[in-house]
Amino acid sequence: MLKIMKDYLATFKPFVKASEKQTEFSIKALILGILLSLLFAVGNAYLGLKVGMTISASIPAAVLSMAILRTFFRKVTILENNIVQTIASVGEGLAGGVIFTIPALFLLGASPSIPHIFVLALLGGILGVLFMIPMRRYIIVQEHGVLPFPEGKACAEILKAGEKSAPHASLAIWGIIVGAIYKLLNSALYLWNETVSFTIKKYEDTLVSMDCTPALLGVGFIIGPRISAVLFTGSALGWWVLIPMIKMFGSGSPAVFPSKVPIETMSSTDIWSNYIRYIGAGAVAVGGLITLFRIAPVIWKTIIESFRELFHLMQSKKKEIERTDRDISLSYLLLGSIAIILALWLIPGFHLNIVTIVLLVILGFFFVAVTSITVGLVGSSSSPVSGMTITTLLITCLIFVSLGWTDRVHLLAAITMGAVANVAIAMAGTTSQDLKTGFLLGATPRSQQIAEIIGLILPAAAIGFTLYLLDNAYGFGSTKLPAPQATLMALIAKGVIQGQLPVVLVMIGVVFGLMIYLMRVPVLPFAIGLYLPISLNTSIMVGGLVCLIAQRLTKREKCVEQGILISSGLVAGDACMGVLIALLTVTKIVPASKAGWLNDWVSLLFFILLSFWLGWRAMKKDK
Repeated sequence: MLKIMKDYLATFKPFVKASEKQTEFSIKALILGILLSLLFAVGNAYLGLKVGMTISASIPAAVLSMAILRTFFRKVTILENNIVQTIASVGEGLAGGVIFTIPALFLLGASPSIPHIFVLALLGGILGVLFMIPMRRYIIVQEHGVLPFPEGKACAEILKAGEKSAPHASLAIWGIIVGAIYKLLNSALYLWNETVSFTIKKYEDTLVSMDCTPALLGVGFIIGPRISAVLFTGSALGWWVLIPMIKMFGSGSPAVFPSKVPIETMSSTDIWSNYIRYIGAGAVAVGGLITLFRIAPVIWKTIIESFRELFHLMQSKKKEIERTDRDISLSYLLLGSIAIILALWLIPGFHLNIVTIVLLVILGFFFVAVTSITVGLVGSSSSPVSGMTITTLLITCLIFVSLGWTDRVHLLAAITMGAVANVAIAMAGTTSQDLKTGFLLGATPRSQQIAEIIGLILPAAAIGFTLYLLDNAYGFGSTKLPAPQATLMALIAKGVIQGQLPVVLVMIGVVFGLMIYLMRVPVLPFAIGLYLPISLNTSIMVGGLVCLIAQRLTKREKCVEQGILISSGLVAGDACMGVLIALLTVTKIVPASKAGWLNDWVSLLFFILLSFWLGWRAMKKDK
């Protein structure tokens, strides 16, 4: 097998030869990449806090890069476009790392300052890029043909196709315009309701609801019908089976922990908040652990190969290395990692001691390897980053409890360490996809790595302002902004360290997770669906159905590509307008909430029309 792989790599030729010199790291590519990175960071921050997932920025960024640079400049190389999408994807990775953890500090009443958020995001992001360096040659190069890297490969193919024909950037732009206008009309002008809800009185007042937003519709199309269906099934089990059962059998009983009021006085949302979320947490945890066990042999091999690579680099500094195989040097890797770790330890306000620093290094490096492999197998959107962060947090909390560290300061230290580790993990996933695209195109790895570090600065500076703005406007943990992963982190850390975790509910979730795994259904999407409000996953399911119908009616691969571009635009337009509306809400120019002028049925009609437009535009053949 090893010989076959060596022969395969020997015959592999990148799009741009190693001996060929092309402009790669240019000012125009750097500026455009940073601007797109900011756009996708803000958009994914809002989206992730709302639905608990982010979308890959690489493909829409690549299309926008080719269109914009080709419009304003006569000569643009494919490697410049690759640098743009590399930097742009940093915004998505950084947003995913920050929003899954740092809002937990807000929920625990210890909101970090904006400068502290900037430092945590920046240093965690750089650490993720640096930790990926010794793994690149094994995961990206040696495992080429074994790990498919679906998004990295797709992005490379789009960039190569763009060399021959004009990219369809207008699709993404139309999506942005439609998404922004739709969001403005229903969330700022309140012409119709954003959330449509109905109650089935004869079935224990069961709630049927849908968040009719372009972003959720776009997410459903992007992740496809299968994952959308699994997410929706998890929500349906929680809201249409478990909650009615709890109401039915809990009627007349006193308050059941962790709730402080009797079940018969609680609404469906209250029961979800007090009971179902803990069941979902158990399912998420078991999903993350199952993923780790499945890829454990590959993880072990990756870590061994990474250490071999480090020693190899130390012994072969003078050896001439081809352009397409040059990384950031070992000295910068080691010095940079040490400097970041010392900074996190010494900066006041982070509450990190020597134990948390050691755990950060060990668990961070381990899960960077894990996420790089899982991204290579299933792509960024399906990678269980939050599951890995939950595992990191659980290990840290259990060690703290065993040492007798149960004070509030240790609770905050565990969350802070988890935040840095999560940013590093999320950035490693983004970096590995980008490096795979670069490998296929013939880019210089060092240029991509430096570009990603530079691209971190502006999004890291903006993300803190975005978090404070969204929290003030909507409130983390509310139905408008559930912040599912962050809420889960706060529940787990507080529950384990302070002994307030309802173990029975969590174990029920673990059993559900194992049953779903035995049925050969993806555990993490199901668990996240169980954990989220059903209104979110109903809309995502509609997007998945639009994707399925478009595929069946046209049977063209271009149809899905076009739909993904439009959907990415819908997500970006909705999310960025959502952040702008949050600013208007905080400044009291528009109200935080208000009943729409038109009733729920008209609101549902508008969403159906938007869904038809997405499907029609995805199926339409371009001239």
